[in-house]
Amino acid sequence: MRLGSPGLLLLLFSSLRADTQEKEVRAMVGSDVELSCACPEGSRFDLNDVYVYWQTSESKTVVTYHIPQNSSLDNVDSHYRNRALMSPAGMQRGDFSLRLFNVTPQDEQKFHCLVLSQSLGFQEVLSVVVTLHVAANFSVPVVSAPHSPSQDELTFTCTSINGYPRPNVYWINKTDNSLLDQALQNDTVFLNTRGLYDVVSVLRIAWTPSLNIGCCIENVLLRQNLTVGSQTGNNIGERDKITENPVSTREKTEVTWSVLAVLCLLVAVAVAIGWVCRDRWLRRSYAGVWAVRPEPELAGHV
Repeated sequence: MRLGSPGLLLLLFSSLRADTQEKEVRAMVGSDVELSCACPEGSRFDLNDVYVYWQTSESKTVVTYHIPQNSSLDNVDSHYRNRALMSPAGMQRGDFSLRLFNVTPQDEQKFHCLVLSQSLGFQEVLSVVVTLHVAANFSVPVVSAPHSPSQDELTFTCTSINGYPRPNVYWINKTDNSLLDQALQNDTVFLNTRGLYDVVSVLRIAWTPSLNIGCCIENVLLRQNLTVGSQTGNNIGERDKITENPVSTREKTEVTWSVLAVLCLLVAVAVAIGWVCRDRWLRRSYAGVWAVRPEPELAGHV
């Protein structure tokens, strides 16, 4: 949204008298970021004297502003409403920095901070242009198992989503880490509903009995490379195959039955030992019927 008031438009496009400072900052999608616009430390400003404007440099979209004795922000563009704030206490100290919340890909542009002094005849006292670079991590690439549309060709597909900015895609021969000819790949890159990039790359390469291929998604802004490989074996469709010691099914079965037989034997021995020990204990502890038979009383002579 653009300012509709002629007075505000006049202020926004007044002649520039201060040197414009250039700054750059980077932010991740969904994070909060501060766009710096500040006078030297020790500066003091009267909020009833200064006019502060934040707008995008190219489209002149109104991000936020401060006008003395006017708390209305009706002219702020809907994309920035409740997302862009300045601190009144900070402005009194000469800090007119913008706090931008929940950064989106659409926020990647140049923002212009303009501070004017009414007591100086609306002279510009500070002008700063901040370039905001926005980034988002791509998902780990998923490389489909290769298939062979013909006897002489293999096809690999690599997919990665929800990244920013637009990625570079490379296919790598992981045997010697050399880059494959980009003429062999067909990349489809598009913006999804979140304003982030999804990419699908299809590689067509001559058939080879054993081929170790990697797909690399490069995010230049984050200096990030995500690489996932897919390896073919003697059979088409093998992926990241792990070779184990060759053991036949018959050998595995024989080993299993041997272990079970030993376990059963150990159990039987344990039971037999238990019964023998119990029998010996009963024999030693039993005193016969005499143990409970009362002794006869001796009758005395009268």
